[in-house]
Amino acid sequence: MKRIILITGGQRSNKSGYAQQLALQQTAHPVYLATSRVWDDEHRQRIERHKKDRGPEWTNIEEDKNLSSHSLQGRVIVIDCVTLWATNFFYDNDGNAEKALSLIKAEFNLLTDQEACFIFVTNETGMGGTSTNELQRKFTDMQGWLNQYIASRADEVILMVSGIPVKIKS
Repeated sequence: MKRIILITGGQRSNKSGYAQQLALQQTAHPVYLATSRVWDDEHRQRIERHKKDRGPEWTNIEEDKNLSSHSLQGRVIVIDCVTLWATNFFYDNDGNAEKALSLIKAEFNLLTDQEACFIFVTNETGMGGTSTNELQRKFTDMQGWLNQYIASRADEVILMVSGIPVKIKS
């Protein structure tokens, strides 16, 4: 049953929607592991709307960093999203990309030691050009290295392009 799937692409490419469909094809009661921190009231409302849209068949877990602290044995889990998860490590380590990357890789390894199906959703942040902001460039590099790390361990990688899934690795 252990399986790692990575779904990547640009913003609004339907990564999350595709990940949710994939999870529901595999089980009637998937887990949605949300990694975002709540930034403000508008963001809180957005999170609540997304929960409602998913429906009661989903087990919703909100965890900003320590995903492995949850027992997910035998479950199908959508982790949405790697980019926000990485952001939390990056900012908690004062923009030290090397340290943040090391910590998040260790957490990824602990999480995926469990016997479960993991569907990771991430962004291709480097596809939009090079930022003039040094901190943003550091984050983009870190995100790219993290995506490569997860993809190298994934059984399947899917690139979403304008709502269309393109198999990269299977």
